[in-house]
Amino acid sequence: MNIPVIETKGLTRTYGKLEAVHGLNLTVPAGCCYGFFGRNGAGKTTTIKCLLNLLRPTAGTLSVFGVDPQKNEVTVKSRIGYVPDAVAFYPWMNVRDTLAYFASFRDKWNRDIEVDLLKRFGLDSSQKAAALSKGQKTQLALISAICPEPELLLLDEPTSGLDPIVRREFIETVIGAFQSGAPASRTVFVSTHLISEFEGLIDKFTIIEQGRELLAMDADSARDRFKSVRVRFSAAPPPLTLKGALRVTQQGREAEILANGNSEQLIAELQSLRPEELRCESLSLEEIFVASKALKGQ
Repeated sequence: MNIPVIETKGLTRTYGKLEAVHGLNLTVPAGCCYGFFGRNGAGKTTTIKCLLNLLRPTAGTLSVFGVDPQKNEVTVKSRIGYVPDAVAFYPWMNVRDTLAYFASFRDKWNRDIEVDLLKRFGLDSSQKAAALSKGQKTQLALISAICPEPELLLLDEPTSGLDPIVRREFIETVIGAFQSGAPASRTVFVSTHLISEFEGLIDKFTIIEQGRELLAMDADSARDRFKSVRVRFSAAPPPLTLKGALRVTQQGREAEILANGNSEQLIAELQSLRPEELRCESLSLEEIFVASKALKGQ
């Protein structure tokens, strides 16, 4: 049976009158890198905390590895690596002590990965946690999450505080190596608003806004569906009225039209206006994220 690694149905979490997550449905299959996209305050962290049983849902159901994390908390967490959005360690421990502390809770700990990542990140194992920068603390959290070689890696804004070079190294090498070790069983669930950095890794994604799903798709299907049509005319045309366009941005002789599965129809309409130049290309996941708010009106 292909049991989803993560599944939520109608997940809702409120804080008093504030509804942080509303009716969220997620299905995350094993072996994929799943993007959970949304602006700050969209409900991403609240959702992850519900998955970890750090918060109890107000309504709806959820399962991790096919079981309820409330009833099987130890079993579920033993199979998960987690990097929170805000990282903290015991300040009196050094890097070496901190990793040994985390390893003591795990049945499995890959020392070769630990040594490799400490070297890759340039962390001094004798340095006290209190003296680490924000980026270094994030690096230490990443090491502690990956060394147990978990089946599910939960990452909440994992590149926050990392410099661009380290971010690229982490995303391309660390996450890629984590999944390649056992591609059928290792799953990454990454919550981020820095979508462009994960563009090449994301297999499926969900975009949420104010706790509600805006769009959930396979990444490749989304790129096939959402297109940017750029057009230039010999003279400035009248305002373009294109039925079914997701968005039309017009400036002088040039215009950009975003298509939602109807690019061929829009291209035919534009060609009837005899443009000088017309180009059509797929949107990136970040561009789809930016354009997704327009979907609410369709």
